[in-house]
Formats: sequence, C-alpha cells, structure tokens
Amino acid sequence: MSIGEKVNTRLGAIKTVIYGRTAMILLGFLAQLIMLGVGYILLRNYSFFFYTFFLILSAIAVVHIFNAPGNPDMKLSWMLPIAIFPVFGAIFYTTIILQPGTTVLYNRLQKLGENTRKYVLPRTDTRDRLRTESPHMGQLAHYLETCDNSPVYDNTQVKYYNLGDCQFIDMAEELKKAEKYIFMEFFIVAGGQMLGTILDILLEKARQGVEVRFMYDGTNVLWNLPTDFPQMLEEEGIRCKMFAPIKPIFSPHYNNRDHRKILVVDGKVAFTGGINLADEYINKKVRFGHWKDVGIMVRGDAVERFTYMFLELWNESEKQPDAYEKYVLPKEASVPSDGYAIPYSVCPLGPERVGERVYLEIINTAHTYVHIMTPYLILDYQMLMALIYAAKRGVEVLIIMPHIPDKKYAFLLAKTYYNQLLEAGVKIYEYEPGFVHAKVFVSDDVKAVVGTVNLDFRSLYHHFECGLVLYRNTEIAVIEKDIQDTLEKCIEMKIEDYRKMKLMDRALGRIMRIVAPLM
Repeated sequence: MSIGEKVNTRLGAIKTVIYGRTAMILLGFLAQLIMLGVGYILLRNYSFFFYTFFLILSAIAVVHIFNAPGNPDMKLSWMLPIAIFPVFGAIFYTTIILQPGTTVLYNRLQKLGENTRKYVLPRTDTRDRLRTESPHMGQLAHYLETCDNSPVYDNTQVKYYNLGDCQFIDMAEELKKAEKYIFMEFFIVAGGQMLGTILDILLEKARQGVEVRFMYDGTNVLWNLPTDFPQMLEEEGIRCKMFAPIKPIFSPHYNNRDHRKILVVDGKVAFTGGINLADEYINKKVRFGHWKDVGIMVRGDAVERFTYMFLELWNESEKQPDAYEKYVLPKEASVPSDGYAIPYSVCPLGPERVGERVYLEIINTAHTYVHIMTPYLILDYQMLMALIYAAKRGVEVLIIMPHIPDKKYAFLLAKTYYNQLLEAGVKIYEYEPGFVHAKVFVSDDVKAVVGTVNLDFRSLYHHFECGLVLYRNTEIAVIEKDIQDTLEKCIEMKIEDYRKMKLMDRALGRIMRIVAPLM
C-alpha cells in the first residue's frame, strides 16, 4: 500500500475521531468564554470596586482604540462590544491586545527576516530600470523591497493556470524532477486523489535522498487531518509540521492563519495561487458546483524569494534556524527575462498591510481597466472608495464573484457592497457554474497579481499570505483572456437584484458587516 493510500485509508477510519476532537476543542473555547462571562456577572453584581475598575478600563480601551494607528473600520468594530458590554468588552479587548504570543511571534519573524536580508540582495539596477519604464511600478517595487524584503526580479518566466486541474499536472511533474529539496506549504490539506498522488511522489523523492519539507495550517486538525499526521510523514523521511496547531485554549493567535500556498523545487521552480491540496481544487470532488481556481508557476530568479518565504515561517518554531547557504539561488536557475516579477509576502502582525497596498496600487494607477476575480468581497472603507473612484474616473472596474458560495455568511456580507459599487459604475458578475476561489487582479494589459490574497479582512489583515506581481510579462495576456473566457459563464448583477433578496438575508448581511473586520 502506497503512503497516499495509507493516509486516505487512515483518514477514512478516523473521521469520527477528528470531528469528536473538533467538538472537544470548541467546547474548551466555549467553557473559557462562559467562565469569563460568569466572572463578569459576579464582579458586576458583588463588587463595586472591581466593576468601577473595569469601567475605567473600558474608557481607557476606547481612548486607546481611537488613538491607535490602524484601520478605522476595525476600530469601530472594537468599540461596539465595549459600548454594549462595557466590562466584558474591555476584558476581551485587553486580552487580545496584550496577548504576548503574537508579539513573540512577530519579533521572531523580524529576526528571521533580518537574516534573510543577507541572502536576498537588493536588485537596484532592475528596480531603477523599472522606475524608468513606469514610475508607479518603480515606487511599488521600492515599497515592497523596503517594507517586505521583496526585490523586483527580471530573468524570470511564469506560466498561468486557469484551473487547478491544469496546475496539478505540472506540480506532479516538477516534483518528480526534484534532485535536492522540496518545500511545500498549504492552507488546506485533505485526503483524496490529489493528496495521495502528491504524497506518493514525496515519499519516493525522500527515499532518493531529496530533502522534503511539508508544512500546513493547524486548522486542518479540526476536520481534515489527524493530529499525528506530521509523525506519519516523519516516519517516512518527510519533515512535516503544523503552523499554529489548534488547542482547546483561547488565543487570538489562532486568528492569524497560514493561508499561503507555496511549492518550491530545487530553487528552480515555484508555484503559488489559490490551489490547495484537496480534491475540490482539481474538480475531482464536487462541493459548490464547478471549482474555478487559478495558479501560477515561476521559473528563474524570482523563485529565490519563495524559497526564503517558506524558510522564514518554517524556522519560526525551530530552535536552530537553517543556514541558507545550500538554498541560495542556483546559477542554472536563471532564465531569459520576460518583463518584471515581484514575489511578496503578507505578515498580519506588523504595521504594514502589504496585500492591501499591492491591490490599491493596481486600482489607483489603472488607466483603462481593472479586472478582478475573488471569492469574497468584504471591503474596508479605503478599498471600497478606491474601487468607486476608479469607476467614476472612467476606468472599467469589473469583479467576478462566485454564484454558488462556500460560506453563506460571507456571501451575504458581499451582497451588502453590491449596490454601492454598481451605482458607481463597477461591474459585478457571478460565476454561474459554481464557486470562484481565484485571487487575480489584471490591469491595462501590463500589470497583474496572482496569489493567495482575497478581498476580505481575513486576507488583508489577519492571515499570512503571498502573491506575485507581474509587469509587462507576456503571460498577462493569458490572464486577461481567462477573465474574458470566465465572463462568458457569468451572470451580470443589477441593482434590482439586491432588492429581490429575502429581507432576513439582507438584514443578516448588514448586521454582520458591523463585526466583519474582526471575523
């Protein structure tokens, strides 16, 4: 029995255990919230001193929120629970803000980033050449290099995939070619044909002496994978770990998930995009109609940044971080230039909102059009106004959304933005055959972004993410063609469509919009 078959058989046998463990974790969280609530009631009813203390704490929390840097939408969402439940809200807020775990993680990642700077050297000549061709893109490159340690690369070529089905074929082929190392990092990993095929290749490569590392987000332990999945792979010679494993102890750190999708082979080729390791992503399993997802393969110098992105997050939990010398970009990895490429990462713990900055730059500098595919549309004021202003100044702003959603609450939330956008001239379409999971921006036939960043608060503010900015790359035309081909399968949304929704759905969407920044 292959390792893929072994894992799938094991997963099938323990599904009830996984769901039982999920219930226990949720009960643990609930018990802590109940204890916090009971404590609040006792303090309020039996201790004037403590109640007064927490009222003062509530006032201090409001002043802190008002004066702290950050997104105004998130500030308002925090003020609401403090205003309605002065004591409980203040306790909850201070618990989140004073959480030492996120501070420790951020400081650790900062140190790892400083180490990476020794290897990811600024490409000043390339950046200056880009600035000459396009001042706006040159400024974006300067920002990403300064704030994210992500230089602009030439000597890079890419291949765009309009479906996960197509990317999976090339992923498997590139894995089979591995000679030195394989790095894999994914948000969702679930048993099935896709995972089984990948694991069989990884096992074969590990037996050949290839260094194989596999990292996935800890939320998979709730419903997709057993807790000992890393041990199962370690026994086969594959290094494996969960990022931020979920335990029945409340921590706001659990909100900062690893939503990235990265595959690097020998430092020569990398993959990223929306595609995870589960059968719905390659349409071998039907969940929400046809699954429309996209990805991109990178060859050449830009692969370097994806290699170091992976190593930084992997080493976050290592006592002795890797020496990067053996992972330095191999000379034979360089390829002829095809425009410019900037791989970038998104860290939710620092002051920079890199994912949002990249998208805003594309929107704000568009001349003719901005075409977008996204599974979610939960916007802060700044992003909403950027889309509206672009449409009002004559730019064709077009957004493709799912018609069959994976999360009803997110879909209802998205609908609350439709009319304001439509009235401003933004065009919104829904993909009638099913669910759109793609995260794509393309503009003016010269700029594009493909990655893992959704247009919602979770991706822009709470998750670890990554993406690839392209400028004057020949594959941008392929991306725009995919947008046009997808439009042929879409339904155009009209202002009157929102009025046809059930009153309860409209009300629920608007209520959830109040707390959307914290979700």
